[in-house]
Amino acid sequence: MSRDAGAEIEFRSVTRTFGDVIAVRDVSLRVAEGEFVTLLGPSGSGKTTLLMMLAGFLVPTGGDIRINGASVVLRPAHKRDLGIVFQHYALFPHLSVFDNVAFPLRLRRMSGVEIRTSVERLLELVRLPGLAARRPRELSGGQQQRVALARALVFNPSALLMDEPLGALDRKLRAHMQEEIRDIQRSLRITTLYVTHDQDEAMTMSDRIAVLNEGRLEQVASPAELYARPANAFVADFLGDANFLRATVVDAEAGRFVAVTGGGLRVTGTATRAAGPGQELVLVLRPESLRLLAADESDDNCHEGIVEGLLFRGGLTRIRIRAGKELLTLATTRSTMPSPIRTGPSHIRTALSPIRIGDSVRLAWSADAVVAIPGDSPPPSP
Repeated sequence: MSRDAGAEIEFRSVTRTFGDVIAVRDVSLRVAEGEFVTLLGPSGSGKTTLLMMLAGFLVPTGGDIRINGASVVLRPAHKRDLGIVFQHYALFPHLSVFDNVAFPLRLRRMSGVEIRTSVERLLELVRLPGLAARRPRELSGGQQQRVALARALVFNPSALLMDEPLGALDRKLRAHMQEEIRDIQRSLRITTLYVTHDQDEAMTMSDRIAVLNEGRLEQVASPAELYARPANAFVADFLGDANFLRATVVDAEAGRFVAVTGGGLRVTGTATRAAGPGQELVLVLRPESLRLLAADESDDNCHEGIVEGLLFRGGLTRIRIRAGKELLTLATTRSTMPSPIRTGPSHIRTALSPIRIGDSVRLAWSADAVVAIPGDSPPPSP
């Protein structure tokens, strides 16, 4: 089963209200043919409402929704040629796996031979050969999700919509299904709009991510771009972990700026946005961008600090460090300090040794690691 390309989907200034509540606020978004785009945001951000309007289950209060250039706002849901997978698989408990997958084809009055050929092909694609006679209750959660996916794809839709489809699965199975869904999407080259509140899921699966907050579209970009260059503090905070420092620019020239934080740290950053003396900024530092230096090393930003906390998370250790009046978090795969390094007024370690709470350290990061956001984008509350 393959296709030349999926559908092109476009939201044009789409708004949806429920009484006095604005669920979606003037959202414009284009999904290219064959692209995998994830709608990411917290509960109540409008992502499912946006998906349901595209599916035809809700009508926009304002704006337009187009598939391949044609408006579908007044088109019934069953005539939009969209495959849909929900969080709660909505399988028919009294039907076999085969009959569940075949259901959309029987609605389309396809012949028995066509139905059998298509269903067997999809069960092979989702790795469920030999399970056609089973009932949903005889399947695991992951197998039920594969049946729901096969049913959504069996009639060769122009686009696939998925609303929190992995929410009911355990962590390990969820990670496995993420890979499987992405592999299937790539093999079919089907346009996919995927809803989740899970940032890791969005980062793993998407070509682009559309971040929503209180019905507004905050930023649309690739996972790497969103993480490295968030448009505002909300995006930086929602997509991964970050340190936030409120600071005032004291110098800016030659593509760089120097700012002083409220806690007294001088920070040098790359001026990707115009910055001038006196400007208020929110500085974003990802924990993995920070590192510990030996006494003879240097970087664009170097500060003395005291280790106040350690948290071991498998392959990563998170270290809380007090630098002046600022508390920063560093993430590292190492659990030892570089050598040599001070551990007291007169004590120098000369070999690698475990990091301990109370150790004095040299904390550093490059200017390129600093993301500067205008000060009118407030940092999240700690």
